[in-house]
Amino acid sequence: MARRSGGQGWNSRVVGAALAVTVLAGGVSVWTAQAGEPTGTAPKAGAAAHDDKAPKAVAKTIAHASDAGARGVNITIDDGPDPAWTPQVLAVLKEYGVKATFCMVGTQAQAHPDLVKKVVVAGHRLCDHTVSHNTAMDKRPEAYQSQQILDAERMITEASGGVRPQYYRAPGGAFTPYSRKLAASRGMRPLGWNVDTKDFERPGTAAIVATVEEELPNGPTLLFHDAGGDRTQTVEALRQVLPELREQGYSFGFPVR
Repeated sequence: MARRSGGQGWNSRVVGAALAVTVLAGGVSVWTAQAGEPTGTAPKAGAAAHDDKAPKAVAKTIAHASDAGARGVNITIDDGPDPAWTPQVLAVLKEYGVKATFCMVGTQAQAHPDLVKKVVVAGHRLCDHTVSHNTAMDKRPEAYQSQQILDAERMITEASGGVRPQYYRAPGGAFTPYSRKLAASRGMRPLGWNVDTKDFERPGTAAIVATVEEELPNGPTLLFHDAGGDRTQTVEALRQVLPELREQGYSFGFPVR
């Protein structure tokens, strides 16, 4: 899986906030609410991951397929939520009746819990995209990987009001056997992509649409962004891509778990 260009730039914009959160966390912490079941209180920082409410483990292989079948397409949205762009992405998805998977950075989710809740209420799914969006995570110690995944899981679940992320996407595709196993043990299926739309680089709306058309035969999971800069081109590309795919006989689903 190719690493996404521009990932380090986004990392530099969130790492300061992430470091502050890490210090406050006082170590790896885990939120144990079941998916779709809001809970009143969060466990203390450092709470054991293996408890009576721990989620059921899922497969640790990287998912690409769609639960909508052979003609299914998965729309995945990375790096938010963002107050300027996430609402616009949500509006386009609602206009065309499409559900998506939002891969959220922990600090962004913590900063914008209202948007996390809107994503959930609209019927979309959540994905853990780590605390700091470090695209070199696979070069870091296991303790660092654990902190990034588990603290983001807690932050996203808390921001959502108790709905857990169902997937884990490593920034830039920087998975390791350890990170995949850890995420899967927490009920988060490692999530890849087949079509990198390159929207992060803002190549133009037409170029984003053309990339989808050319690369969709590679597989059903499409990568877009709702944060990390001006996402006007992404919003407009989605406005073109979603009805075109439906007209071509595709249906929209979620990545398999």
